[in-house]
Amino acid sequence: MAKRMMNKHEAEFSNLVKAYRKRHMGKGPREVRTTFCNNWAICEMQGNLSPVEKFIAGSGEGKQMVQEARTKMVKDMYREHHPVEMEEMLGAKFVSLFVDIDIDQDIGMSIFVFDQDLQKKFGQSDS
Repeated sequence: MAKRMMNKHEAEFSNLVKAYRKRHMGKGPREVRTTFCNNWAICEMQGNLSPVEKFIAGSGEGKQMVQEARTKMVKDMYREHHPVEMEEMLGAKFVSLFVDIDIDQDIGMSIFVFDQDLQKKFGQSDS
């Protein structure tokens, strides 16, 4: 199944997420793909883990520790550093964030919840 192309607004949001994570965590994901769905910005992120995190995740206990630490750290980061740039770009207020990461695949998912329907506001893919 082919992946649909991101529209220009989804691509711009992806770049903001990548830059935000790099600024506040020291390392951003290698790749971010965003899809707007209703009032959600759903981001799939690949290449999140640092070499040290990959090493720690080599054991079952370490894997769980990295997964929990990453999830909590990302949620806390958005609470402490409100994503003003994202709100300005979208013209919508940030409401909440849901986060998870698969350590084995090094794929993270973040669902940003906003106070407006982003899908209606920015339309579907340009393709």
